[in-house]
Amino acid sequence: MMNRRNFIKTSAAATGAFVLPQFSIGKPGLSANSKLNIAMVGAGGIASMAYSGLKGENIVALCDVDSSRLHQHVGQFPEIKNARTFKDFRVMLDKMDAEIDAVCIGTPDHTHFVATMDAMQRGLHVYTQKPLTHSIWEARTLRKAKEKYKLVTNMGNQGHTYDGIRQMREWVDADVLGQISEVHSWQNGCAWGVTADYPLPPPESPIPATLDWDLWLGPSPATTFNRFYHPGGWRRWRRYGNGMMGDWFPHVADGPVWILDLYEPVAVEAEYTEMSNEWLAPSVSRIRYDFVERGSKKPCSFYWHNGETDYKPKQPDNWTWKGGLPGGGSLFLGEKNSAYTDSRSSHPRLSNREEMRTFKEQGLPAATYPRVADGPFQEWTRAIKGEGPEPGSNFDYAGKLTEVMLLGTLAARFGGRIEWDAKAMKITNRPELNEFLKDPVREGWSYGEDLWT
Repeated sequence: MMNRRNFIKTSAAATGAFVLPQFSIGKPGLSANSKLNIAMVGAGGIASMAYSGLKGENIVALCDVDSSRLHQHVGQFPEIKNARTFKDFRVMLDKMDAEIDAVCIGTPDHTHFVATMDAMQRGLHVYTQKPLTHSIWEARTLRKAKEKYKLVTNMGNQGHTYDGIRQMREWVDADVLGQISEVHSWQNGCAWGVTADYPLPPPESPIPATLDWDLWLGPSPATTFNRFYHPGGWRRWRRYGNGMMGDWFPHVADGPVWILDLYEPVAVEAEYTEMSNEWLAPSVSRIRYDFVERGSKKPCSFYWHNGETDYKPKQPDNWTWKGGLPGGGSLFLGEKNSAYTDSRSSHPRLSNREEMRTFKEQGLPAATYPRVADGPFQEWTRAIKGEGPEPGSNFDYAGKLTEVMLLGTLAARFGGRIEWDAKAMKITNRPELNEFLKDPVREGWSYGEDLWT
C-alpha cells in the first residue's frame, strides 16, 4: 500500500514550468477524481469560506485554540462534525500526518507562517489566508519553502481568480490607458473597537475559559490577554495583525501590483497617519511607494489610503459615475485615460461612464489571460490533483505582494521615508529598522532558518 502522499511529478501543460506534485491515494498512478483529505488550522470565522469552497473533499481534522470555535459552522456544514479535533496544530500534524494531503490555515496573521511552514515541511499542500505572513522575512522564507518542497500553494485573496483583474491587465496590455505613472488604492477603515483614549499598554483581561492563550500567542512573545485580541480585534494590534493594510491591501492592491509589476519599490513613505504607535496599526494612513522602470513600464508612484473620513484619493476630473468614488478600489491614472477596479481588484471600468459605454460597444480587448473557474479553493485542489495549472496567488506571487504591503506597514509604524534594496532585503537609509524585518520568536516556535543556509 502506497503512502497517501506518493506523488508523481510532471510538468504542468498550462505553464510548461511548474513541477506539479500530482495526487495519489492508496494505489499507483494518478487519481484525479479522488477526494483530498484536508485539515483546518483555524476552524471558526473565516474557515466557513474554506468549507464552502472545498465541498466534495474530506475535511478530516479541525484545529482551533478556542474550543468554542471548533464547530462554529457545523450548522451550515454538518459534514465537518465527524472531523477529529485538536487545539495544537503541531499535535494534529504529528498524529494525522499520514492521513492528511493538504492544510488550510485561517488563523490570526502572526501564526500564518509557523502553521504553513510546519505543514510544508511534512510535504502537505497549503492554502493560507491573506496576508500571507506577518513579517518580510517570513514572506521571503515561504518563497524559499515553495521552491524547496515543490508543493501546491495558494493565498486567500479570492479576487486574483476573478475575470475582472485579467480584463484590466488586458486593457493595460492593449494600451487603452497609455503609460501609467500613478495608481491609488483605498479602503474604508475601522478601529476594531479601539478608540484614541484607550490605555496603552493594553490592560489585562480575563482569559476566556474556552481559549488556550499560550497556543494563541504561538511564536509571539508571552504577554497578558486583552479583550480586544480575541476573537477578531487582533488585526489592529501590531504584534498580531497589520491593521487595514493587512486586511485589505491583498485584495484592493492585488490588481495594481500584478498588472503593473509593482514588486520592488525603491522607496516607501508614510505621508500621513493617525493613531499609529508601537502597539496599534494606524486608523488612517496614506502611504506612497515609488517604483523605477519595469521593462517597458515607466516609473510609477503607488498610494495606499485607508480611514473612515476623508481617506479617498482625489477624484479624476473625467469621473462621471453616479455617487463619486466608491468606498474602496484602485484608480489607474494613465496618459490616455483612467480606470477603476473595485475592492476585490475586479469589475474594471473607465472613469468616464459615457466613454466606457462606447468602449464596450466597440469591443473590449481580447481575452489573453486564462480564466479561473469556481474560485481559489477549487483552483488549489485542481492543481493538487493534476487537473489544472498552478494557482495564480501561489506563494511566489503572494510572497512578493505581501512584502510590498509589509513595507507600507513598516513606514506607517516608524514614519518618514524608507529606502529599500529588494535584492539585499535591506533598508538602506535607516539601517536601525532592519531588525524589524523579522519578528521575535519564542523558544520552540522557530521555523525556516535552515532555508537560509
